[in-house]
Amino acid sequence: MKKSVFIAFILIFNSTLMSQAQIVDKRGIVAKKATLEKVADGFSFTEGPAVNRAGDVYFTDQPNDRIIKWSFFTGETSVFMENAGRSNGMFFDRMGNLITCADMENELWEIDAKGNKKVLIENYQGKKLNGPNDLWVAPNGGIYITDPLYKRDYWTRNPEMLQDGEHLYYLSPDRVQFFRVDEKLVKPNGIIGTPDGKKLYVADIGDNKTYVYDIEEDGYLRNRKLFVEMGSDGMTLDHRGNLYLTGKGVTVFNQKGEQIAHIPIDANWTANVTFGGPQRKTLFITAMDAFYSLEMNVRGTH
Repeated sequence: MKKSVFIAFILIFNSTLMSQAQIVDKRGIVAKKATLEKVADGFSFTEGPAVNRAGDVYFTDQPNDRIIKWSFFTGETSVFMENAGRSNGMFFDRMGNLITCADMENELWEIDAKGNKKVLIENYQGKKLNGPNDLWVAPNGGIYITDPLYKRDYWTRNPEMLQDGEHLYYLSPDRVQFFRVDEKLVKPNGIIGTPDGKKLYVADIGDNKTYVYDIEEDGYLRNRKLFVEMGSDGMTLDHRGNLYLTGKGVTVFNQKGEQIAHIPIDANWTANVTFGGPQRKTLFITAMDAFYSLEMNVRGTH
């Protein structure tokens, strides 16, 4: 082996060891000997990963206004949809429709498997929303939506806030009722609910806090409690009830709010996270211009 090749090999080997050493995992949630893999890159800013029934993961390249699909069967990415309404957060409903926060016109969209869209929400009480950012579809089909204000340079609308604050909303399963369920948040962002539909986690990134609520049958929330003193851009849950928050890498908390793991990402910002694959045992992470994966010992719940 030539000296230059040997040196390059050592550098790569050492870099891999350093990456492994940086993962803090107190409860064995990461698969043994698993390393963070860069699945794809070359995007402008990745967001909103969502998994369909087959285990494929869809995510957004928001500045380029498109939705990308990662296929479990091929392991490759492809463009699912152009002119995607500057979609941000996304989630699949039980009918296989992709529900997206379409930030271009501050709407909520439903997109079928063929890429046909339907606008579910255009405004609240006749005024544009700030910019739906993230969502969760409950088991009964109701949708919880966070609506922070992040002024976009591509808006042709008045960039100032048209609502009276940055709130948390609920759209009923029959799509008839659309109402606020928390008006006391600074800047709500990441959101996820438990698979039994009983609890909802919401990050107030503007106040650096994440709350947990009890969900009522009619969609209203009660018993808001501080879960951790940390905000988050996106989030997900595993089958043990551990909550995954994003920002500076991925930070994992157990059901008591105790930090049990941290997965560093070599990027300025980690936006969002979900579990994919048929068994939901691969963690997928969107961070800046790239899309990452990490094999896990735990399963996702969605």
